[in-house]
Amino acid sequence: MSRRIPALGLAGLGLMLALTGCGQDSPAAEGVEQHAATELLQVTQVHADTGMTLLEGPVLDGQGNLFVVDVPAPAGEAKLLKIDLDSKDVSQVHTDGTGAYSSAQFSPEDQRMYLSDIAGGRIISMNADGSDVQVFFEGDVEGRRVSPDDIAFDKEGNLFVSDFTAFPGAGVEAAQAGRIIRIDGETAKGSVVAENLPSTNGISFNEDYSGLWLSQYAANRIDLLALDQSGMKAASVQPAIYVNAGVAKVDSNAVDAAGNIYQMFEHDARIDVYSKTGQLKAQIRLPDDAQGLESATNIAIEPGTTQGYATVSGTSGGYVYTFEALAEGIGQSNGG
Repeated sequence: MSRRIPALGLAGLGLMLALTGCGQDSPAAEGVEQHAATELLQVTQVHADTGMTLLEGPVLDGQGNLFVVDVPAPAGEAKLLKIDLDSKDVSQVHTDGTGAYSSAQFSPEDQRMYLSDIAGGRIISMNADGSDVQVFFEGDVEGRRVSPDDIAFDKEGNLFVSDFTAFPGAGVEAAQAGRIIRIDGETAKGSVVAENLPSTNGISFNEDYSGLWLSQYAANRIDLLALDQSGMKAASVQPAIYVNAGVAKVDSNAVDAAGNIYQMFEHDARIDVYSKTGQLKAQIRLPDDAQGLESATNIAIEPGTTQGYATVSGTSGGYVYTFEALAEGIGQSNGG
């Protein structure tokens, strides 16, 4: 019997995302290349109503703008923000009364922006200026509510979504009931690609779109899901990379043109970069004097360049840091 995960309010979401303050405590991995990130700007302050801020879903529009979502932003405050990378001006693009948006992506098919509402169990879409907001998907898939966390688009514009289940109080059984959901880009009909997963969070297609890298939040590992010939079902799911995270949790991930996997963390302000054969090649870290920043949860690498942007959050607020990627960005490294 499947367990229904109830809809979360912002209070419950805040509990799930509570930051532990261990961001600068993890030691650098011995013998691994170390890269320094540089502060670009502070984007948000901690919200009085929710007691936190958490930036996610960085995505570039190719016109000099970076978009980010603020997951626990309360009603009426900016939930989707646009950063002009030249002027560093920050503006509100979207807000509403209930949504808690954990990712943002541009569709390769219709060029609209898609946001996953992890608390509301839906996905909305809009133009890049925030106009024409539409509910693209909501409801059950195969008899169970979906809690959409991260999104990956295939080349045809179909959405592959991590169905997150490791909510506070859900228990061990529920945390092992994660799924990957495919949502048809034209019909918005959902189907199960894989199930009984340890609450997948990050999801990115590999460089040739033959499979998906899954960051398994409740297992602290990265799995490779190979797709069958239809591209709609899992042919196999194999444990691929075991992550040294301690009290931290694997969060979103991204893939560059060389097939490297960038793994981000909740409760640790670092990015680990692995080869597709599992070697830890590099770590990207904040400067030693960065204080009150406990989680580096997502990145965007500008397609065709090695310019990277990371969303970093904690008790000091929500920030964007820049870094040099190991290889050029592609669609799989821009949002999610």
